[in-house]
Amino acid sequence: MIRITTRPYSPQDADNLIAAGIHPVLARVYAARGLLKSTELASELSSLIAPSGLLHIDAAAVYLADAIAAGKKMVIVADYDCDGATACAVGLRGLRMLGATVDYIVPNRFEYGYGLTPEIVELTIREKAPDIIVTVDNGIASIEGVAAAAQHGIDVVVTDHHLPGDALPDARVIVNPNQPLCGFPSKNLAGVGVMFYVLLALRAELRKRGVFDAASQPKLDVLLDLVALGTVADVVKLDANNRILVAQGLKRMRAGRMHVGIAALFRAAGREARRATPFDLGFAVGPRLNAAGRLADMALGIECLTTDDEGRAWAIAQELDAINRARRDIEAGMQDTALNLLDDFNPQDRRTISVFDPSWHQGVIGIVASRLKDKFYRPTITFAPGDEGLIKGSGRSIPGFHLRDALDLVSKHAPNLIIKFGGHAMAAGLTIRADALEAFSQAFEAVGQDWLTQNQLERVVETDGMLEDAYYSTQFISLMEDQVWGQGFAPPVFCDHFRVLTQRILKEKHLKLLLEKDGRKYDAIWFGHAEAMPDHIKLAFRLDANEYNGVTKVQLMVEHAEPA
Repeated sequence: MIRITTRPYSPQDADNLIAAGIHPVLARVYAARGLLKSTELASELSSLIAPSGLLHIDAAAVYLADAIAAGKKMVIVADYDCDGATACAVGLRGLRMLGATVDYIVPNRFEYGYGLTPEIVELTIREKAPDIIVTVDNGIASIEGVAAAAQHGIDVVVTDHHLPGDALPDARVIVNPNQPLCGFPSKNLAGVGVMFYVLLALRAELRKRGVFDAASQPKLDVLLDLVALGTVADVVKLDANNRILVAQGLKRMRAGRMHVGIAALFRAAGREARRATPFDLGFAVGPRLNAAGRLADMALGIECLTTDDEGRAWAIAQELDAINRARRDIEAGMQDTALNLLDDFNPQDRRTISVFDPSWHQGVIGIVASRLKDKFYRPTITFAPGDEGLIKGSGRSIPGFHLRDALDLVSKHAPNLIIKFGGHAMAAGLTIRADALEAFSQAFEAVGQDWLTQNQLERVVETDGMLEDAYYSTQFISLMEDQVWGQGFAPPVFCDHFRVLTQRILKEKHLKLLLEKDGRKYDAIWFGHAEAMPDHIKLAFRLDANEYNGVTKVQLMVEHAEPA
């Protein structure tokens, strides 16, 4: 069941924003997203929250500055997704700019799994011989791995953003906005954002020591294209602070001042960097980078982001594009299998989905979980074969159901069911015994039955109400595109009644419409929907500037439609 609603907002808040010079439509859009002051729209770097608010960041800066002065070798242990790859690239480039000797290692997810495990510590010692290990986008749950490093006399600096468990690793220092007692106002930094903040603090410490002054210090803002990509691709909430990081990164991309690897990924995706949007990062550039970690080895993706050789970057970007196409083929087959397995699934009877197939690919189950969650609007976990006797799951959730907390509750109620787990509110991963799938499925469903009401299981398309005729214009679209929209700061969706003049199916799966309202005609397209519409419809839509044969026209991108 899907219903269209209008986001509530305070007219007084909207009037205050209008008085501050905000466009009247954007004023109500912002007010509906809880934005109260025009200063929250600031995109300059000077408006970033200061690094000092992050617990232990000054200690991390002092420790790393001492390590640089002593010539110690650091090795970054990265995660194998887009956030991990960009965080690794930011760490490598930034630490080298600041004088460090630094290398990296990224676990192959199929051999070593996630995080700083004792096995990864052994591999790092064998291949890289570090004095210090720095984790990026992982480490907050790596209690055994940090202990293993300590046994070899290696200090670990944890930089992470994931939610901690009941205990923290005994690391030399931990920087994570979500660790206990950290008062940092933005809990939504991605792993790459945390690493960028550590570099800012380290540079300040080196300035204090006289290594640099304001004129000679390295310009860390050159890393912001990488920070923006990792932040958007990790689907963290784009609060005011993250919007600044993303806006600054997009500004560099549009000006052509990005790293050659990101430029190559734009080219491979057939997108124009000069018109870069968060949508491009999340749905074109990010997936090509992620594909390496899903099907091959994320070292390839990290090389793409750290090389300064344009030819090498382009060769890797083409390779990543080919891997991404293979990923799409695998995903399509897995989705078909999943829908067959769920053929008799009745959403009225179930609050959650847990599904496994022995043919499934570990690297792609997360995407399939996301697709099933979208289709059935239920918290979904998909499982693929893991090591001997084990299966690995990847989950995606819906608003109101905190997935990591749900897994935590299952593990407390049935301590032997889950071998390990971790993640966020909306996405999480876990490992269980293959023979425990049915028991886990029942325990997970019990949490769903307890936590979720029928109302929460109804998909709601939130809109910003009607749009006045005057704003169906490319000028208004340009104004909207100047703002950074994304997770937690949704792009405007409008709603109105239209008459359907013509409709046809494109490529057997997309509905192309010609609509009429108040005597004006509008082109519209509904991707992934091939069912005919009645003559009069209520439409939830986004505005898009569609360029064809050198002419730019307004097009409505359909989010949902129902008979009027």
